[in-house]
Amino acid sequence: MNPHKRRRIYLMRHGSVTYFDAAGKPYLPEQVPLNELGRAQATAAGKIFALEKLQFDRVIVSGLPRTVETATLVLEQTGQPIALEQWPELEEIKGGKLSAIPDEALKDAFVGAFDGLVPEHKQFLGGESIGQLMDRVHPCIDRLRADKSWDTVLLVLHGGINRAILSYALTNQRLFLGNLAQTAGCINALDVGDDPADWVVRIINFSPPSLLQGESRNTTMEVLLDQYRKSRPV
Repeated sequence: MNPHKRRRIYLMRHGSVTYFDAAGKPYLPEQVPLNELGRAQATAAGKIFALEKLQFDRVIVSGLPRTVETATLVLEQTGQPIALEQWPELEEIKGGKLSAIPDEALKDAFVGAFDGLVPEHKQFLGGESIGQLMDRVHPCIDRLRADKSWDTVLLVLHGGINRAILSYALTNQRLFLGNLAQTAGCINALDVGDDPADWVVRIINFSPPSLLQGESRNTTMEVLLDQYRKSRPV
């Protein structure tokens, strides 16, 4: 019998990847693997889980290589041979064609979708809108919560997806809080009860390799914008 009133969701962002080459040319985001830092971040997270002797009942990833690799490295540390469940509905928010974005609209296209309380019509990199993102994320989380067969689950997903989940948990509304930072390889902890409004947010953006996150004050999308601009010399 479960002694706890609530069940626990550990929500991770995948480890660091390289989205652009040295000249600012993009790699296919559906295929990029973890880089050296990303593998170290995933391993560090796994060591934290192992230290706490945590046992997962289920491990869910989006299916994109960077989530699969992160989850695999975490499980190597915890010593649990759990088959990964792939939920493609939880793939990262989808951008459009970068070359189609005019120079004057670049900044808003990169950072606007993660800026404060984001309106539903706002598009990410000229592609999917925040409303479309919530349309696919919220039903997934509702379905996961409705399944009472698990007590502790690990989700290894993406920065935009994690923001949608955290916003849902914090507000219990159809809102998207874009300024919830999600450092690569970070861990969030959410407790859920039987009532749909019963969310308890325990931990947000805990980064095992960088506990105080002092190395940068830029957002992920600000960094990526600077990298991409190298391919568009003025």
